[in-house]
Amino acid sequence: MSTQVPSDLKYAKSHEWLRIVGDVATVGITDHAQHELTDVVFVELPALGRSVKAGEACAVVESVKTASDIYSPASGEVIEVNKAVTENPALVNTDPYASGWFYKLKLGNAADPGALMTPEAYRAQIGG
Repeated sequence: MSTQVPSDLKYAKSHEWLRIVGDVATVGITDHAQHELTDVVFVELPALGRSVKAGEACAVVESVKTASDIYSPASGEVIEVNKAVTENPALVNTDPYASGWFYKLKLGNAADPGALMTPEAYRAQIGG
């Protein structure tokens, strides 16, 4: 089964994705990450209004196998969280790039996302 790596996103080495529209970025975990985790049973999201720095642990995903920190791929302020994934964590497994997103950031430093990987580089990292 091939892993989805949408071409309109940026990727972090730690398997988070970023969709940037203007100065707002939506953050989630990749299809590869959810496959590695297997069945996601719990998601803890950052608090609204929290300032996060790129690379900072700001959320937690628990699966039947393990708990994993989720690192912010960019710096900014959390302006929205996806309550649907806290109520139905399986969305992370079934739809990681759409309804399974985690939170939205108002980007603090427009240069941050430049440090992220292209879809091609991420595919190379995961052997896709």
